[in-house]
This record gives sequence, C-alpha cells and structure tokens, in this order.
Amino acid sequence: MDRIILGVLNGISFGSILFLLGSGLSLILGVMGILNLTHGALYMIAAYVGWTLAIQCKLNFWLAVLGGGLAASLLGFLIERGFLRRLYKQMNEQVLVTFGFVHLLTNLTLWTWGTTLRAPYTSPFLSTSIPIMGWSYPISRVSIILIGLVLAAVLWWLQEKTRIGAMIRAGMDNKQMTMGLGVNVDKVSGAVFLFGSFMAGFAGVIGSQILGPHLEMGIDILLMSLIVVVVGGMGSVQGALLGGMLIGLIDALGKIFFPEMAMFTMYLAMMIILLVRPHGLLGRKE
Repeated sequence: MDRIILGVLNGISFGSILFLLGSGLSLILGVMGILNLTHGALYMIAAYVGWTLAIQCKLNFWLAVLGGGLAASLLGFLIERGFLRRLYKQMNEQVLVTFGFVHLLTNLTLWTWGTTLRAPYTSPFLSTSIPIMGWSYPISRVSIILIGLVLAAVLWWLQEKTRIGAMIRAGMDNKQMTMGLGVNVDKVSGAVFLFGSFMAGFAGVIGSQILGPHLEMGIDILLMSLIVVVVGGMGSVQGALLGGMLIGLIDALGKIFFPEMAMFTMYLAMMIILLVRPHGLLGRKE
C-alpha cells in the first residue's frame, strides 16, 4: 500500500511536468495549427541552461528557472518568426522543419555541454525531504505538484476569464471571423508561441529536479507531451492538466505493477481514448 501511495505521488509530480510542457504545445497547436516538434528540444536546452546558471554560476535556483524559460522563449521566438510563420497550414513542412531543429538543437547542446550526464539540481531548501507513510519524500517533488496546480489555476483563469483568453479562444474557433472583428491574430499567435516556448523551458528546469539534464531527454519528453495533447485534447488547458495527470499516473503505477509493459500502457490509453473521443477528453471540436 505504501508503494502505491508513493507511486501516486510520483505520478502526480511527473504529470505536473507533463502538464507544464503539454499546455504550451496544446495552445500552440490549437491557436496556430503548428505541430511544434522542437518543444522537447527547448525543454532540454532550458534544463542545461538552468544547470549552468544554478551550478556553475551559483545563481539562485529560481533565477535559473527564469533563465531557462527565457532562453527557451528566445529560441522559440527566433524559430517561429524566422521559419514557422511562413508555414501556416502546411503540416508536412512544419513537421520536417521542426524535426530538423530537434537535431540541430541537440547537436548544439552536444557541442556546448558535451555528453557527460548532469546530476539533478534544485535549491538547498527543496533538496530536503518530509516523512510520508514512514518514507522520506523529496520536497522538490512536492514543490513540482504545487507549482503545477497553481499554474493550472492561473492558466485556466487567463484562458476563460480574461480578454486575451477570449481572443485566443476565438482564434481557435474561427480565425477569419476573429480577424474581421479587428483582432491582430498574428500578434496573438506570436505571443502564444512565445508563451508556449517559455513554458517548455520552465518545465525543463523544474523537471531537472527529478532527472538531470541529458541529451535524450528532449525526444523522450516530446513523445509523452504529444500523448498528453492527444489524450487531453487540443487547445485546452484543462485537457492538458487532465492528460498530464492521467499519463503521469499510468506511467508511475505501470512501473510498479508491470514494469515490462509500462511504456505500452500509455500508448494503450491513448488508443482507447482516440477510439472513444477522437478530439480528446476535453478537446475542442473543429
């Protein structure tokens, strides 16, 4: 029973990271119609930038989180303004270009930081633990859960209760009508891409409290974040949260009960949800 409770907590903390990453990917896909495969690479680069700031430059961990998020948003801005803005509604070209950037950014990371594995890093306070069911549970994982829940509430409020959220939702539902109402959809789309890239970087540094930076982390997390978007539904913050938590729990509990099939269970859940609800659990119908 103790293992199950710890597994649930681990699943929720990992699901919070998937939510942070998947929410940005989902909004970019919903607003702009761009499948941004560089999202995982931005997550990876931010983790390395955060490691450099926190370990080598001896900066406060939260400054490292901010620095990683800003680095990812800058790279995302350059990629979107330089390439992707010319490829709207061209899905095949988007996939080829963004997947090319995955290899480019991975090699850039290799040249800059090398192949040496980095240890997980966090602030001194978050490196301690608290007793849960007779076990010592890392405060860093608890902080990830709290950050995920707080940001989920903030993003829901922004999307559902503010003017910018109304413009984003209108752009998802009918871009031409939104433009006819005087909304600068190009600026809104650019802001969404910038924000989504920042969330990828933010998640990269926050997630490095669990697993340290390594070159394969971008591809690994990208596959899971795509599953989160498919399961939760495109363009929905609530869907990203539900999808992230569901996949995180399936992954954590799967490793406890049938570790040989843990990866398969996530894909099985995705296939079942696609059969029952092709638009995702909380996705918007086109």
